[in-house]
Amino acid sequence: MILLAHMLFGAAIGAQLDNPYFALPLALLGHYFLDIFPHVEYSISHIKNKEWKKAWPDFLKVFLDFLLALVIIFWFSKNQPLMYACALIAIVPDGFTLINSVVKNKILAAHSNIHEGRIHYLTKQKKFPIFWRIATQVAAIIISIIFINKI
Repeated sequence: MILLAHMLFGAAIGAQLDNPYFALPLALLGHYFLDIFPHVEYSISHIKNKEWKKAWPDFLKVFLDFLLALVIIFWFSKNQPLMYACALIAIVPDGFTLINSVVKNKILAAHSNIHEGRIHYLTKQKKFPIFWRIATQVAAIIISIIFINKI
């Protein structure tokens, strides 16, 4: 999924739970939950291939996606710090995967094996129509905004 969906889902968890000891781990697990559903992802192949001179569009996509999530959280919420912390925690698995593609590490490789190899593997087994791959993300974003706004 794109960062926007993960961050809003994490923020929605933070909006509903006052206890950071519950909210932060659930926001992290929420990332893996969303990745079970068919979804689209934007390409960051230049970053993964260490083609730094060509990577600026990849970095721009990630930055704009991240920024849009922060703006939506700011706009629809009462700006509780826990919501922002949960939004950031919710994207940690993708961060680990990205770091592992640039710097090889046994722990990060084990995580990538679970995240990319097993969780994403479930949805990559079938060719889901693009409509459903986009619809799951739109649904996650809309539901998350509803829960962020309900505090």
